[in-house]
Amino acid sequence: MRIIDLIHKKKRGEVLSEAEIKFFIDGYVSGDIPDYQVSSLLMAICFKGMDKQETTDLTLAMVNSGDRIDLSAIDGIKVDKHSTGGVADTATLIVGPLVAAAGGKVAKMSGRGLGHTGGTLDKLESIPGFNVSQTMDRFAEIVNTCGVSVIGQTGNLVPADKKLYALRDVTGTVDNVSLIAGSVMSKKLASGSDKIVLDVKSGSGAFMTDVASAVELASMMVDIGTLAGKETHAFVTDMNQPLGNAIGNALEVREAIEILSGEHSGDLKTLSCRLAARMLILSEIFTNEEEALAEIEKVIKNGEALKRLAQMIEMQGGDPAVTSNIALLPATKKVVEVKADKSGFISSMQTYNLGMSALLLGAGRTTKDDIVDPAVGYWMKKRLGDEVKAGDVLAEFHVGDKDPAESIEIFKKAVVIGDAPASGIKLIYDIITP
Repeated sequence: MRIIDLIHKKKRGEVLSEAEIKFFIDGYVSGDIPDYQVSSLLMAICFKGMDKQETTDLTLAMVNSGDRIDLSAIDGIKVDKHSTGGVADTATLIVGPLVAAAGGKVAKMSGRGLGHTGGTLDKLESIPGFNVSQTMDRFAEIVNTCGVSVIGQTGNLVPADKKLYALRDVTGTVDNVSLIAGSVMSKKLASGSDKIVLDVKSGSGAFMTDVASAVELASMMVDIGTLAGKETHAFVTDMNQPLGNAIGNALEVREAIEILSGEHSGDLKTLSCRLAARMLILSEIFTNEEEALAEIEKVIKNGEALKRLAQMIEMQGGDPAVTSNIALLPATKKVVEVKADKSGFISSMQTYNLGMSALLLGAGRTTKDDIVDPAVGYWMKKRLGDEVKAGDVLAEFHVGDKDPAESIEIFKKAVVIGDAPASGIKLIYDIITP
């Protein structure tokens, strides 16, 4: 078998066999197949596409390129949740404790932020002492004790994806549904959970900017999960504005705590509750969404959900007192109000640029080696459709050492004030099931 033959075959639009895909992945990971030939094959895939079986074979070959996580030491059904990335998407910090408080088990491996999206690990590390590096035995112990744990990826998990994504990023081959789906699902399948709930974003702050493309991606990932023997459901949700109001690591932790405390509501809470309800149904704890949502509201009101977050924080070395005293979270000394220049309605938001605005304050990173300031960011005071008057506060910027002028300029350009409110925006566009 030769890689050049696979390139010609895909260039003609033909289907690659399971053995051919395995040969390609194994050869690339081992170093036997060079970057320039893999780049050529990736470009052929982008032009000609892959069918469901090819995409599943690609995903499983990537899974088998490294370690598989064994979660059998954790009791019960383990349900994972994954978002394709967005701005102010703090759902994991809310969903995990909600599911745990209602009797489910969430053993989650998350990543760091890069570019305009925030990373769950960065948010958790803004909690004093919180340690995202845990042994697998300790990981299982935490989940068995309090129902939820979130850690960084351990061991040699999906090395094929690491190599392929780095190459795709510099060769213009990122935007292919099969390659995106394979990248996401390979990590989910290798992470060991029994079932998977996906949150696929659509809009100005998402990789898939239109709903149809997001539905296509969600459907592909559900198909992969199903063919791989893992029940997978996917929500297609909006990212035409930040999901929550807080953008920045410690600020997002604060918002999650306020939601779990019952002090705050909005799109972030609504979506988190819907995702948690679906995870509880897949956990076979409830049979329908109405029952699951009722239990979720109960564990918020009686404090059990917040207690589970505090338990997880304590068991991972952090200070659980942050859940009752947000003043213990990192904070800036300076807060700057950004005000509307004119009256009207919030008619649109360039969500990608809103994420970049926070990054420029120091809340994110453009390279993996950048240092993140956990305290900086901003708290939005207006949402899409809101009426504003000239001089109204649009956001409160929590400013650190960096000059906020450029960040504020980008923010003000990204929040468009027009004569009419936004229309056609929904929080949840579709739910894809097997």
